[in-house]
Amino acid sequence: MAFFSRGTSLFRCSLAVCAVSCVAAGLAEAQAPQQRPTDAQVDRFVRDLLGKMTLDEKIGQMEQAAGQPMYTPPAKQDELTRSGSVGSFLFTTDPVRINELQKIAVEQSRLKIPLLFGYDVIHGFRTIYPIPLAMASSWDPALVEKGQSMAAREARSAGVHWAFAPMVDIARDARWGRIMESAGEDPVLGEAIAAAQVRGFQGAYVGEPGHLISSVKHFAGYGAAEGGRDYDSSNISDDLLYNVYLRPYHAGVKAGTATLMSAYMDLNSVPATGNKWLLTDVLRKEWGFKGWVVSDWDAVKSLQVHGLAESPADAAARAANAGVNMEMTSSTYRETLKQSVAAGTISAATIDDLVRPMLATKYRMGLFTNPYVDLAAYKAAQVTAEQRTAARIAAEQSAVLLRNEGEALPLHKSVKAVAVIGPLADSKLDIMGSWAIHGDRNDSVTVLQGLREKLTGAQVTYTIGVEIERGSATIFDEQVVPEKLTLTTPEAKATEFAHALDLAKAADTVVMVLGEAQTMNGENASRASITLPGEQERLLEAVVATGKPVVLVVMTGRPVNLTWANEHVPAILNVWYPGTEGGHAVANLLVGDVNPSGHLPVTWPRDAGQEPLYYNQNIPQNPENVAQRYWDIPSTPLFPFGYGLSYSKFTVGAAVVSGSVTASGNVTVSVPVTNTSGVRGATVVQMYTHQRAGSAARPRRELKEFAKVTVGAGETKTISLTMPAKDLTYWSAASHSWVLEPGTFDVWVGLDSAASQHGEFSLTK
Repeated sequence: MAFFSRGTSLFRCSLAVCAVSCVAAGLAEAQAPQQRPTDAQVDRFVRDLLGKMTLDEKIGQMEQAAGQPMYTPPAKQDELTRSGSVGSFLFTTDPVRINELQKIAVEQSRLKIPLLFGYDVIHGFRTIYPIPLAMASSWDPALVEKGQSMAAREARSAGVHWAFAPMVDIARDARWGRIMESAGEDPVLGEAIAAAQVRGFQGAYVGEPGHLISSVKHFAGYGAAEGGRDYDSSNISDDLLYNVYLRPYHAGVKAGTATLMSAYMDLNSVPATGNKWLLTDVLRKEWGFKGWVVSDWDAVKSLQVHGLAESPADAAARAANAGVNMEMTSSTYRETLKQSVAAGTISAATIDDLVRPMLATKYRMGLFTNPYVDLAAYKAAQVTAEQRTAARIAAEQSAVLLRNEGEALPLHKSVKAVAVIGPLADSKLDIMGSWAIHGDRNDSVTVLQGLREKLTGAQVTYTIGVEIERGSATIFDEQVVPEKLTLTTPEAKATEFAHALDLAKAADTVVMVLGEAQTMNGENASRASITLPGEQERLLEAVVATGKPVVLVVMTGRPVNLTWANEHVPAILNVWYPGTEGGHAVANLLVGDVNPSGHLPVTWPRDAGQEPLYYNQNIPQNPENVAQRYWDIPSTPLFPFGYGLSYSKFTVGAAVVSGSVTASGNVTVSVPVTNTSGVRGATVVQMYTHQRAGSAARPRRELKEFAKVTVGAGETKTISLTMPAKDLTYWSAASHSWVLEPGTFDVWVGLDSAASQHGEFSLTK
């Protein structure tokens, strides 16, 4: 969804805070959170309330208005709330204002229905965690769940009830800006990360104190936008839709997500927000989803732009009949649905069905008994020591060591002179990454700061070397507008470039921090090229030419072209955007206080011309020539899916596989994993299969199971991965149905998708 200026500051003047604090104290009754209601209690409450509501009030609950004054002025917000014409606001995060609006809702509206406040809590609220693509690089669902639970705690303390996350779109194209918000290219890893995020946000049940409701998005197929161009159409075969793209959404539904968000784009020529097959037949009927769907920003009104609807009224009726319960930001529901009911375009019963789960959610969350924010608790909950520790650990576990020739890393703590060079090395803004719209850059720890705190006995010098900037970034809130460029003349640029080389020559070791500014990723931030922006590559080449040892720290939201670096730079550590505590995490990794253990959740291309590039392709004709599909560069990736190095050295022994299984049985593969180094470390053991023959061609390899394991120095552990045979089921394009076919299967186990330890097994009827 789009993100714009919040319009309201995080803190209002002290007078307003005092005024609403008094209101909250008087009205909230300081009562304990309500006990978890039973389904019968919820149904009875909703049935009674729905029976008292007018059609206008029901449609009002289907409206989500933008909380920024530039879209909905405060007086208009008050008016909509008072008249029962709005059920939710988004991007209102000021707890003072939230209390003001809730007071109007529960005291001045006819039925006293509280409001629901939603926000893009993507990878943190005030404390910023690593971007979702980074968190997926941990291959640790428990870590991911903990991160979103911590984010939920901060956001809920501010009065936010609803996170527009997780984004579970499968992303196979590094050009797409929102790949940073995904869990990467694989459905099995995507399922695990999707479910973990839902559990983290929501807790054990909808309404658990200190948690939010989640909104799995963007349903469905947004990540397959043509050419990696944001908002473009997605054309996905039924084979890929069922076997790849829908699976993480289904996992989110099975994990209990309260809501889903419909996508902007058209899916196979039917816009997702008006797609009844998607929102009703698949989501509700096939999957049994009992929650509700919110549109993305203006997506209902945009059905007319797509050419599906002929008017705003037609757009609203199509979306509602398809199964969109709440319209985000545009007001076609409020303005037209009543007339459409009168005209018979949509039934009153359908309106009731759409409103019912939204009222149930508000009741389950306890908003009817206590809708107010405790302002003292809110202030105490932001950027705590516990939050910082969790954010640092998440960043440490998410970094991926891509190269370490000659054991260039870790750095020796006895090093005397380190030059830190690069435009991202001391950027408090960029280290947070995209979608950190509520974060405060002043909370951030940069890589430079982290290294200076860690290497207390060394002289740590710093300069930017070159500057990078996407250009105007007007979509961002005033708190995260990039700093203006200072090297405005060719002379200034040349002087700074030369200064960087001088620092490199004077140092024992050079740490270069290069990548993309955070404005270069996220929504509306696709790239035709994935090179290092600006003059960063030229700077890197010049520093390497000095002959000094160079360590490259890559900070980015997508894979970037590192072909030259992979041939000439001894050590490359990809830290993505590591968040508020990123500087401390990176320093710990560089000096070896933490051993890297992240693995790639995406295939890392050599060049944008290879995209979309992913490991689980079907086997082409002449597979022996697969590496030469282009005449000018290899067709193979720079780094395969699942790849990640460590300061430890791991070997994987021969795979032992059960010989034959039935459809109701399991496949178990065991391998010995030996740490041949003197350093304790963790790695990700991965199991892939291939069906040799069946009713349809299957991908050359498919991830089926994985385990992150820690192995001591010199230790050997036998790792067993067990897969239920039913996980070999797939949707066959030949029969247009789900099939589990007997036959022979290949299986590989290793530390990435190029795993070489091979076995086979047979599936019998």
